[in-house]
Amino acid sequence: MSTQTIPIDLTPQPLTHATALPARFYADPTTVALDRNLIFDRSWQLVAHLCQLRNAGDHAIADLGGLPVIAVRGADGVIRVMHNVCRHRAGPLAQCDGLAAKSLRCRYHGWTYSLDGQLRTATEMADVADFDVGDIRLPQLAVRVWQGLVFAAVDEALAPPFEAFVAGIDARIGAERDLASFTHHHRVGYDIACNWKVYVDNYLEGYHVPHVHPELNRMLDYRSYVTETAEWYSFQFSPLESGEGLYGSGDALYYWLWPNTTLNILPGRMQTNRIIPKGADRCRVEFDFYYAPDDSDAGRARRDADLSFSDVVQDEDIGICEDVQRGLSSGSYEAGRLNPLRENAVHHFHELLRRTYREAE
Repeated sequence: MSTQTIPIDLTPQPLTHATALPARFYADPTTVALDRNLIFDRSWQLVAHLCQLRNAGDHAIADLGGLPVIAVRGADGVIRVMHNVCRHRAGPLAQCDGLAAKSLRCRYHGWTYSLDGQLRTATEMADVADFDVGDIRLPQLAVRVWQGLVFAAVDEALAPPFEAFVAGIDARIGAERDLASFTHHHRVGYDIACNWKVYVDNYLEGYHVPHVHPELNRMLDYRSYVTETAEWYSFQFSPLESGEGLYGSGDALYYWLWPNTTLNILPGRMQTNRIIPKGADRCRVEFDFYYAPDDSDAGRARRDADLSFSDVVQDEDIGICEDVQRGLSSGSYEAGRLNPLRENAVHHFHELLRRTYREAE
């Protein structure tokens, strides 16, 4: 593509002189299909944790940028991620996570699939001409399991190589943090009146913490807050002092993985976030809480405190993200300069987006 045909605000920008992404990519309804085609269908997205898929028939559902999927442990022990869309008339095979299913039965008309996605029975279709259940199966996605987390890609050929996607994270997390051994405790979902990219932008910088999160700011050492970027992810780190009733003291590790997965790793706990687009000015953020096994009274109290504190922080983030969306949609905003010290991960995200949108242009 000739550089003359690329809009000036989509050309690569050095961090030292970078501006934010233009408002149209947060407010224009046409970007919804663009993001689905160019980003979500060409990336690795988080679906579940192994603790949710221990036995045959255990399953978990997810929304991959508009594509409903279901992860299932098969009778052969293999974890598959398939379209959660019946091949008859698009009904769901499952509407929630579940355990020990013998088969996958459409909630609409009862068509039933085996755990590997093969259609087995089609209600009242036995005498239909030229119809064979053996010809029908649910489409499957590429699957990778890493750190106990199940990721899937709609089109593996267009997604980053998975090894490059997570390169270097294992060493930083360290063997002493056995995330695969954690157990799922709780899920909270928030429907937010902002574009999914607004929420990611907000996650990627601690610049706002002193101004938006007073309680969190007291726990983190803002002066020591470090943000680093890799090819397909960014990493935020801060020493943490929260008292024994919550997390104790240690390291707070915050990973964002392109395009919409975050891992918040604190002592004895991991929280995953999936930021799911629901429209130009709407998204849903799903939080899953995982903990190292601990059935003591103190452990239960810490989990309760964690959930309560997380609600406080998310309410603060939701408020500011919705305010930002109103500003982006107002017609007033022109892309402002980024802070090179505090917003380098935002710049990294925006450069990945610019590169993606240049392809569309």
